[in-house]
Amino acid sequence: MTHILDNPIWNGLNTGNKLLAYGSENAKYLKRDVGIFAGLKTNSDSDLEDLLAFLPIQSRVVLFSPTDIAIPAGWGMTLKKSIFQMVYQGQPAPLVGDHEVIPLQDKDIPAMLELTALTKPGPFLPRTIEFGNYEGIFCEGELIAMAGQRMQPDPYTEISAVCTHPDHTGKGYAARLIRSQIRSITAAARIPFLHLDLDNTVARTLYEKLGFQTRRQILVYVLEKES
Repeated sequence: MTHILDNPIWNGLNTGNKLLAYGSENAKYLKRDVGIFAGLKTNSDSDLEDLLAFLPIQSRVVLFSPTDIAIPAGWGMTLKKSIFQMVYQGQPAPLVGDHEVIPLQDKDIPAMLELTALTKPGPFLPRTIEFGNYEGIFCEGELIAMAGQRMQPDPYTEISAVCTHPDHTGKGYAARLIRSQIRSITAAARIPFLHLDLDNTVARTLYEKLGFQTRRQILVYVLEKES
């Protein structure tokens, strides 16, 4: 039986993220200013052809798949790589919060875009904040670390955009932000999960200490609609 997290984007766009989704019964994509992720029902040629019909020329999409995808004409592939998918196996986190972890708002978007452009935790666009539950830590008025939530394939919620300014690494900010995300996700009776690059051993060690276990590897494709 296929696990819901084998196709997390598709399942998220049909459940917890459906208000941000456009498309058809076989292919869906996010609002373009929220994210470049797209989901396919079966990751088939026909699904990709469906998606091709919706998007303007030179649109980029990110797809996740448990297995190789055959890329039909009309698409150019700019990236294919494997990443780890990790799922939280710990206990629900205590409800006591961290007073330095602050909910981020629209007024913080320029700072969020600046930090993510510097640290490159993954695609972050002007309205990515609409995924919800982004939090940050500030130092002297500057946003120095942040994390948030992204895909929500019921009953799971993905922790994403975990990043720290290079001048402030090694101070435990990422761990504090992830614990805060775990608190809010488990309080909603959902299960945290996340993704990371295979070579990011520092992050993987941290996530394991916080209660995450590697579930499997997932393939990431970045495609662009050709003219």
